[in-house]
Amino acid sequence: MAAISVQMYKASRPRLDPKMFFETFLRVLITLSAAMSVVLSSISVCDGQWLVDPAERTFNLWKTCRTAAEPQCDAEMAGLNQGMVLVRTAVCLAVVVAIFGLELLMVSQLCEDGNSRGKWNLGSLLLLISFFLSSSGTLTYIALLRDFVTFSSLSLAFWCQFLGVFLFFLNGISGLYFNHLTL
Repeated sequence: MAAISVQMYKASRPRLDPKMFFETFLRVLITLSAAMSVVLSSISVCDGQWLVDPAERTFNLWKTCRTAAEPQCDAEMAGLNQGMVLVRTAVCLAVVVAIFGLELLMVSQLCEDGNSRGKWNLGSLLLLISFFLSSSGTLTYIALLRDFVTFSSLSLAFWCQFLGVFLFFLNGISGLYFNHLTL
């Protein structure tokens, strides 16, 4: 009798729809990739040493030449500090916006309610906004230091930022597109 009831329970149990499994898998993959981009960009911003100069000049994101009186700085280098304020603001704000976007992506998966699709869309949109902020900050950094930038002078922290910017874009676009497909 117990074996028959177990078989009846297995037969009446709802099966996991392959489409639902695929959708959940992709949403988790997008969320994990967004988390990786936040981590990479955070490490890059906290480190700040994006350019390694053989002349031993300081091109750090956080510590630039403030006056021409410093031994490794001249008047041109001291003027970089104003541009670095814009770079620092853009990339830090991008990380903060991406953290909120990642939070919305996770909440939309954990709380399946009527608003979860809107939360997913807003989280993906915040990831796109963080892409625009971080890419503008990164491009401004390269534009400010265009005379010193070579392919070999860019550090690992810069490439972490570059990969983070790419993943912000990829996750934002794929999140919006995926949510549009699963209507």
